[in-house]
Amino acid sequence: MTGNIDTQWPYDGVALITVGDGGMAGHLVSCATVTALADALEAAIEQKARVIVLASSVEGHWLEHAYLSDIVNLVEGKAASGDPAGWFRSLQLLNRGPAVTIAAINGDTSGGGCELGWGCDLRVAEEQARFSQPEVAIGAGTGIGGTSRLMRLIGRTVTAEVVLTAQPLTARRLYELGGLNRLVPKGKAVEEALMLARHIASLPPQSVAGMKKMLGEAEDLNQTQGIENDQLISQGLFAHPDSLVSMKAIQARFDAGESMDQLYWKND
Repeated sequence: MTGNIDTQWPYDGVALITVGDGGMAGHLVSCATVTALADALEAAIEQKARVIVLASSVEGHWLEHAYLSDIVNLVEGKAASGDPAGWFRSLQLLNRGPAVTIAAINGDTSGGGCELGWGCDLRVAEEQARFSQPEVAIGAGTGIGGTSRLMRLIGRTVTAEVVLTAQPLTARRLYELGGLNRLVPKGKAVEEALMLARHIASLPPQSVAGMKKMLGEAEDLNQTQGIENDQLISQGLFAHPDSLVSMKAIQARFDAGESMDQLYWKND
């Protein structure tokens, strides 16, 4: 019941991790599959991935909800298909690991799969995709961010609708609410996510890692604490040897008459 996990390196510093069919209809995610995913994420980070794109090779489905037999077995004191801690390891690596993470969503996603997507830094979805937290209809609850993290992304009002009705949001509506970074035609999620990943990986790695850390830690702080933490991280970045070289070079280009557009926005 372990989904085939494939890791490719399409660009320097960019890992594309694709989750295949775990042998269950609807691309449900077993404990065995999510443990394999956590292992793949750890391996990519150890191999110095600066950006990780998480994709699915299953037609019509990104990552779906947990394999319910695993949950039942765990509650009843029986063995699951794998280590349930794989869910928490995967989420921690996606949300707080050193690599920027992008969900390339090619189809429907639900439950724990959605929660892994909410934990990514960026989300690219195809227009036919639907997003749901069906736990209330199952008789369960959202266990790894389907309520708390989604509420930060799109607000309490619509999150209440999602978690209390179990009805899906379309990709279009989620995009309009700010829950997606890109909305793309069918078949284009991975391509668009890789373009975004390639751009991010081309930027100064110490700054990208610092900004990822800043974003993650800000989620747990109030505004005053967040600004203080921003300052702490940014002061370290200003003093980084590579940053000093970069700042001097860019200021020289400003002094020579180059514009913001020339320096930052058309440098791919």
